[in-house]
Amino acid sequence: MQSVRIGFIGLGSMGAGMAANLLKAGHTVAVWNRSPEATQPLAEQGATVAERASAAAEGVEVLHSMLANDAAVREVILDGGVLDALPKGAVHVNHATISVALARELAVAHEARGLGYVAAPVFGRPSVAASGELNIVAAGKPEALARVLPLLEPLATKVWPMGDDPVRATIVKIGGNFLIGAAIESMAEASALTRAHGVSAKDFLEVMSGSLFASPVFKTYGGLIAQENYAPAGFKMSLGFKDIGLARAAAEAERVPMPFASVLHDTLLAALAAGEGDLDWSAMAKVAAQRAGLA
Repeated sequence: MQSVRIGFIGLGSMGAGMAANLLKAGHTVAVWNRSPEATQPLAEQGATVAERASAAAEGVEVLHSMLANDAAVREVILDGGVLDALPKGAVHVNHATISVALARELAVAHEARGLGYVAAPVFGRPSVAASGELNIVAAGKPEALARVLPLLEPLATKVWPMGDDPVRATIVKIGGNFLIGAAIESMAEASALTRAHGVSAKDFLEVMSGSLFASPVFKTYGGLIAQENYAPAGFKMSLGFKDIGLARAAAEAERVPMPFASVLHDTLLAALAAGEGDLDWSAMAKVAAQRAGLA
């Protein structure tokens, strides 16, 4: 496709790989990150480095952002002048996992400024982002979605359209992360059980991920649990705690009971209380082992 002028805000473990793939696809990319050192590898690949987040939005056709949480999105996008810097008619693609309430607020804020807004949260760990093999869930008005779909293709194995309401993509991402957390907790508890009876987590999880649960989540996180390989984190405990909080808030808003979300909340809170918030959230297995007196 023809080169597009793109801004990319947020170059953490996921955003850096995504921005690099947009550069490889031949687009002109201006990047900004709160920690400037993260921009250097992309500058070496041809990106322009913006001094301010709002500067990364100036003159672009499409702005991508991959920020950590609601607070960061609010500070940078809503309060940092980014929306006001975007040219009228530009589209903002938000890849962050955020609350349903903020998703609605962002849609209104963009509409008021004549901007397109597409929620496009992603499934995949940093290595998957770097290789352009994410699964992306995307929702927004048809004209905005049509403009950005060609830009999402270099980032993804598949883009899953979810309609014209950005909240739809947001809640699919929240629900998906809840399922991942539930899978990790189930592996953690089952592994503690088998260990207590003399079967290692490695032996047990090799059987499960190679037979009944031969899926990417069980293979990836089962492997990390088997090896007790919790650092460096692909997805931190602290972020998992945040996302389970988003699920609980969304559930409460619509009176949807989610008892297992409370189990995940307590497991992750125990890890954070022990100072382990920077470990990969597969380290929920460490909490389960501690509860069982195995660690």
